[in-house]
Amino acid sequence: MATPHRRAGALLAAILALSGVLLVPSPAWAGDIYVQLSPSTVEAGYLVGIRASCSENTMPATVESAAFGTVTAQPQDGLLTAAALVPEGTDAGTFRVKLNCPDGRNGSTMLNVVAAGRPQRGPATGFGGSAGPDAGDLLLVGGITVTLLGAVLGLVALRRRAATVPSGPARGRHAP
Repeated sequence: MATPHRRAGALLAAILALSGVLLVPSPAWAGDIYVQLSPSTVEAGYLVGIRASCSENTMPATVESAAFGTVTAQPQDGLLTAAALVPEGTDAGTFRVKLNCPDGRNGSTMLNVVAAGRPQRGPATGFGGSAGPDAGDLLLVGGITVTLLGAVLGLVALRRRAATVPSGPARGRHAP
């Protein structure tokens, strides 16, 4: 049977081993190489922001893609940053974006380019869009007609009421 001292020693050894594993830096914090795009889906003719990281972010690196060519990412606040213009004539599709670090290492991501163009009309999602082109005029005329009809009926009802109420002395009272 294990004594309390042996249990405590085994527990202490396990805690030290676990803390040693947890204190070793992970690759994400140890100079991971990556490239990020903002936005990752862009319309042809617009800019895309690039944020990247190499082993050392003190020297410029190049970023290349068939979508925008080659740009140089400059060191800024501990990262590499750049902006690239996707030309208007770029076909819609998915393009690889490759980061080339000065030490020969690289990273990549994907850029989605959508065709340039503006919709002529918004989607028919209700709130009048699905009612058709003439429904708005019909509803407006119908609303005004109902309102006027209500006003006329209200005036007729007031006139009738005024005609049926006697205008003389109050009922039930007799003059002395």
